[in-house]
Amino acid sequence: MPTASPAALPIRRLTLRDLTACADLSENRGWPREEHKWGFLLTSGTGYGIDDPDGGLVSACVVTRYGPQERPDLCAIGMVLVAERHARQGVGRRMMRHVLAELGPVPLTLHATRYGRPLYEELGFKVIGQAEMIRGRFTPDGTAPAVATRPATAEDLSAILRLDEEVVGTDRTPVVTRLPAFADLLHVAEEHGRIIGYAAAWPTADTHVVGPLIAQDTRTAKALVASLATRSGRPLRTDVDVRHEELLTWAKARGLQSVGLNAVMSCGITELPGDWRRRFAPVTVAAI
Repeated sequence: MPTASPAALPIRRLTLRDLTACADLSENRGWPREEHKWGFLLTSGTGYGIDDPDGGLVSACVVTRYGPQERPDLCAIGMVLVAERHARQGVGRRMMRHVLAELGPVPLTLHATRYGRPLYEELGFKVIGQAEMIRGRFTPDGTAPAVATRPATAEDLSAILRLDEEVVGTDRTPVVTRLPAFADLLHVAEEHGRIIGYAAAWPTADTHVVGPLIAQDTRTAKALVASLATRSGRPLRTDVDVRHEELLTWAKARGLQSVGLNAVMSCGITELPGDWRRRFAPVTVAAI
């Protein structure tokens, strides 16, 4: 009996039982395994996958919904992967079309590499910005921080949620409430007893990823990054909106180096909601 084309195999919802298969797929395409991140995305969002009859996954992606779950304000698409041996056979296109059909007329966003961008443009996405990935071991400049920072406590969560929704322009409760368990570090910045920013650092195999990074201004963002770096002990990695030139210049002077650029794309909206001036980095490029 002939084997079904991978582009014709059924698409199903992924669960936490698929963590190893998702990590294997990442590794197959030269990405870090990052089971920890996959677990976070599969619990805060919805995973889609195509099973390989020979074992593992042919393809996967994750959708994170923001706002009311039944009628989201915005959805982020990420972790769109196709196994190497099934590449260039229309699998990624079919997966994306399935997801778009299921989501319907909801504003969408994603971060695209130069390899994925042509497919997304074909499907109606347009470039609305860029994010620069920087990575390296942070070197303090020896000066006192301009803004007071401290580790977040459980009592801070409601204030963090209010600030996050104000800045991002939509409710990210399912994501933000999982940060204390997902991240190794979660810090807030305060001024006159009021929280004016927050940031998390979550682990990969050899780095801490700084995200989200929400701050009243650039000096607050710098203070939060420095605060996390002091307690991390690992190289840092983050993806900064390129419009935040001052933060990028400062971070590079402190030892982080540019790794590359991703296009921020959208469909159904011309720009992301909220205040980009206070949104410095996403939780992960697979979400917002």
